[in-house]
Amino acid sequence: MRELTSARNAVALSFFLNGLVFASWVSRIPEARSTFALSNGQLGLLLLAIALGSLIALPTTGAAINRWGTVRVVRVGAVTATVGLVLAAIGLGDLLPATTVGLFLYGVGIGVWDVAMNVEGAEVERGLGRTIMPRFHAGFSGGTVVGALLGALVVDLAVPASLHLTAVAVLALVVVWLTSPAFLPIVRTDPAHAGSALRAWLEPRTLLIGMMVLALAITEGTANDWLAVALVDGHGASHAVGVAGFAVFVAAMTLGRLVGTPLIDRFGRVTMLWSTMAVAGLGVVLIVLGPHPALVVVGIVLWGAGASLGFPVGMSAAADDPARAAARVSVVSTIGYAAFLAGPPLLGFVGDEVGTLRALLVVAVLLIPAALVVPAARQQELNRASGA
Repeated sequence: MRELTSARNAVALSFFLNGLVFASWVSRIPEARSTFALSNGQLGLLLLAIALGSLIALPTTGAAINRWGTVRVVRVGAVTATVGLVLAAIGLGDLLPATTVGLFLYGVGIGVWDVAMNVEGAEVERGLGRTIMPRFHAGFSGGTVVGALLGALVVDLAVPASLHLTAVAVLALVVVWLTSPAFLPIVRTDPAHAGSALRAWLEPRTLLIGMMVLALAITEGTANDWLAVALVDGHGASHAVGVAGFAVFVAAMTLGRLVGTPLIDRFGRVTMLWSTMAVAGLGVVLIVLGPHPALVVVGIVLWGAGASLGFPVGMSAAADDPARAAARVSVVSTIGYAAFLAGPPLLGFVGDEVGTLRALLVVAVLLIPAALVVPAARQQELNRASGA
């Protein structure tokens, strides 16, 4: 039991630090746009470097975990993410190519790190025998809250991005390196299923889960990349207030993941996903169309709470069978992370046409077809109950 508790704490810390590093970069996105004098579309292309790096790394991460285990893989991810973010920070404002390459490396590292901690989180969840994955993702959200608040503070104090991002990235790397040995050993793929990494891409249920996570990842990722900018452009907020609005979003998401975890066990995944998706859609509409600042704040809270459960439930569903968890989580993570990282940058081109604020309505529209594939998550509960 002590081993399980240590592993749970190490995984939770890994999620927290992953979110801390990510939000630290997000807090510098408005600065990147202004110092490089980028349009929304050009900013989207810059952010696409992160997505490209992750898309290259994610499909093979499951196989790497099966071969080397989660400890080595999460360490490699953290090292790569740190090197990339430091390079991006050094180039910010002066060297656009350096920032682009740095964000690409950061994307590789953060993607590898993400898959490894989700596979390990599923292993801990199985050991505990109850839903806990949303709370791990609440740790990620908690990290983004701290990162966003810290980012708002250092931006207001005019702390250089190179100092801010380097300090955060190096701190996260050291802590992950020291705590990851507490991870539980994963169940390796059966030799009879040696090609499962490829076959997982052909499994209907895995792909349906991936499609659900795609829309819900865009719902979350759009706020990360564009909420602060939309508040600045659409509502005339200062950069610091825009970042603070993002902090409200991630705070609501964190609370939603903490509160939603026991509700999933009580009401089931399908009911909770449909409910939270409706709440997220309403929140986006209030942010865009709300005539009063108070309604905009309510919209931010609803969007954060509504976006809270999609990604963690998708990871749990993909990790149903422990012998194939790495391959399936890799597939769903690839689809979801592609949406999480690539979808929001592509919204930049929509923003160039209709304005940054109104471009957020794309999120509400995407939630409608996503609701149709949500029932794929129900099978996870049936499989778990039957011991599959």
